[in-house]
Amino acid sequence: MLVLALDTSTAAISVALAEVSGGTVTPRAQRQEVNAKGHGELLSPTIAATLQDAGAAATDVGAIVAGIGPGPYTGLRVGLVTAAALGDALGVPTYGVCSLDGIRPTTEGDYLVLTDARRREVYWARYDAAGERTGGPDVAAPGAVPLDGLTAIAGAGARIYADVLAGPALLDADFPDPLVLVHRALDRLGSGAPGEALVPLYLRHPDAVVPGVPKTVTARP
Repeated sequence: MLVLALDTSTAAISVALAEVSGGTVTPRAQRQEVNAKGHGELLSPTIAATLQDAGAAATDVGAIVAGIGPGPYTGLRVGLVTAAALGDALGVPTYGVCSLDGIRPTTEGDYLVLTDARRREVYWARYDAAGERTGGPDVAAPGAVPLDGLTAIAGAGARIYADVLAGPALLDADFPDPLVLVHRALDRLGSGAPGEALVPLYLRHPDAVVPGVPKTVTARP
């Protein structure tokens, strides 16, 4: 089965196409564009180019895997709306995976993944040596993230705040890898599990608030 995977939870627009068969994931094509404000303009052309690189058509896709965040609202929403629309148009299932799970550095101990949450905060999650998540996802100031017992840190947030997070080794894995997302969804893909609604993982409330009750105005005589 040909699987399209994408993630727009960070400054990177990441797309991959992979063949999934018998528990094996074989990469067919992969592209990434780093542009924090270009998700809306770049995602669809990047998907089209990835399909072309693999010599495939959209109608060849049998399932879609998408990173559901955490991530800033606009970019994340672009990816999830696109994935959901493609799944509906093609009649194929969609599966969501925590985007932080898509950053899988090579390390032999516990590690922490951090991405940029803006507002001087990071999204973070902790993993054991086997890559299983043991804490998070959560959002916090860099100085409030627990670092005890860690071998390494990874992600763009780790690189931005490396001075605050000093101690564990900083690994070269900044953005979610859509092929890793496919691996994370392998059980569902292999079993033919029903598709899922792609619900974004924001972790904090939006800036916009519902207006309060209008004040009563009394006309003067």
